[in-house]
Amino acid sequence: MTIIVEETQFENGSQEQILKSRAETELVLDGGFCIPTPILMATILGDYDVESERKQGVENFYRVNHINQTVDFVKKMRGEAILIRRTSNRALIATAEAIRKDYPDQDWLHLTALIHDLGKVLLHPSFGELPQWAVVGDTFPVGCAFDQSIVHSKYFVQNPDYNNPAYNGKYGIYSENCGLDNVMMSWGHDDYMYLVAKENGTTLPSAGLFIIRYHSFYALHRSEAYKHLMSEEDVENLKWLQIFNKYDLYSKSKVRVDVEKVKPYYESLIDKYFPAKLRW
Repeated sequence: MTIIVEETQFENGSQEQILKSRAETELVLDGGFCIPTPILMATILGDYDVESERKQGVENFYRVNHINQTVDFVKKMRGEAILIRRTSNRALIATAEAIRKDYPDQDWLHLTALIHDLGKVLLHPSFGELPQWAVVGDTFPVGCAFDQSIVHSKYFVQNPDYNNPAYNGKYGIYSENCGLDNVMMSWGHDDYMYLVAKENGTTLPSAGLFIIRYHSFYALHRSEAYKHLMSEEDVENLKWLQIFNKYDLYSKSKVRVDVEKVKPYYESLIDKYFPAKLRW
């Protein structure tokens, strides 16, 4: 089964501006279905000093994102996500085939690549039709100081948590090496899919869950920010995330994939690591 996610309009900006180069970076599947690459990742959008309409749209996105991603908002969204109960079959192709070729014995990594972006269903009306700032984009911890390495960090000064002494210290509400599992991340498709996987009792290893939850956490795996919150297990899992990111960012070219040919393999992995029906 293919899940088609409809993209909503960009809040306070033009979605068309963000997607104008999308045609050049799509993964084309047999049957004419195209999977868009992540539309708002700072690392692949290029030089932020180049004046363009796309830059203005992206900056506006992060302005709204950084103002609204508060501790209270994240708590609210995580609470509502746990209450969602939808039954669905599972499957989607992303960057899995490229990883499978280079890491043939790590089947959990193949499946992780397949499902890591499924949380973008939050854009769909059936899943709440959330605005893009609450679904995609770089993620970061809330409940502690916002690191300057986060793209467009200047807009955090307008976030209600910015001047809250309980939240604006280096550790905030956390403690040294507490483990990222104990840290609230800004709300988006990453954290939602992580909660879905955990709620359904997946047997994916912790590295798989780590990839799902933190693949947009660029302040960590690009700038090494927030390492003071990481546990020893997080440090080990980060190595797998850095491997994964090479494929997630750079393998989505116009490569034709024979879906029917690879489908049985990925279905077998879904059956291995997930129950027959999922609660969304």
